[in-house]
Amino acid sequence: MTAAIHDDAGAFAAVLAPGAALMGLDLGTRTIGLAVSDTGRRIATPLATIRRRSFSTDAADLLATARARAIGGLVIGLPRNMDGSEGPRCQSVRAFARNLAPLTDMPITFWDERLSTVAAERALLEAETSRKRRAQVIDHVAAGYILQGLLDRLGHLDAGRAHE
Repeated sequence: MTAAIHDDAGAFAAVLAPGAALMGLDLGTRTIGLAVSDTGRRIATPLATIRRRSFSTDAADLLATARARAIGGLVIGLPRNMDGSEGPRCQSVRAFARNLAPLTDMPITFWDERLSTVAAERALLEAETSRKRRAQVIDHVAAGYILQGLLDRLGHLDAGRAHE
């Protein structure tokens, strides 16, 4: 059991089981934000934040959540620099994915998460969320933005195939 890791949304989409929901991850140094999609893969919903402890514990927690929700693929936010280059944080996220892959058969892909936390913060401010509540939910709201970005891309890929 080793998951395939895809850098391309089209390749990721090609290996997904029909009707399986996806899970988005926002990997931070202290927390992991989780979001899930519907089975039609149209809407991302923020789910929870896991407090990081060790890789094995973190992986077990998120894979248990994925199993409980019949998740068919993982979308991990890739924190690129503003110029598009990859720095140490991207290397850390890619290493997490490489370590996670042997523990699951779910395909894994990455989504550029630049500004996802900024967008999540803005949305929470517009909703007049208290500072304390924002701190509690920001990571899984950011995971929702990451997942929604990929879902929108998959929708465009499907639309393109429908016109062929």
